[in-house]
Amino acid sequence: GVGAMTWSPLACGIISGKYGNGVPESSRAALKCYQWLKEKIVSEEGRKQQVKLKDLSPIAERLGCTLPQLAVAWCLRNEGVSSVLLGSSNPEQLIENLGAIQASAGGGGTSTEVLPKMTSHIVNEIDNILGNKPYSKKDYRS
Repeated sequence: GVGAMTWSPLACGIISGKYGNGVPESSRAALKCYQWLKEKIVSEEGRKQQVKLKDLSPIAERLGCTLPQLAVAWCLRNEGVSSVLLGSSNPEQLIENLGAIQASAGGGGTSTEVLPKMTSHIVNEIDNILGNKPYSKKDYRS
């Protein structure tokens, strides 16, 4: 019966796709104080994450959304999640992320909200790609 507030649903920008070809000089991961993020991105695990993002792209395309919108909707559809804490560098990023729940994402997102499209079939597809399906125990008293 406890809800969770998730933070960094875009994994510090990794899900945005901007790190698909390495670490751009203008990105957060290029800053000295974010060396830990750069190391995560260029690591073996980071390369595996980039492959998973490529595998998730066709699902986002089928749903008519971006990977960031898919990530936010995936977080929100989890029964234990009460809210998702979004961080954005500019208004355009915020508008895009809100496209997961809004009927219109404005400038470059979707024309319909993503959350209602998160059927059990879609969620199972995503969970199979990610390989990290959360364990859920329905009876919280046992």
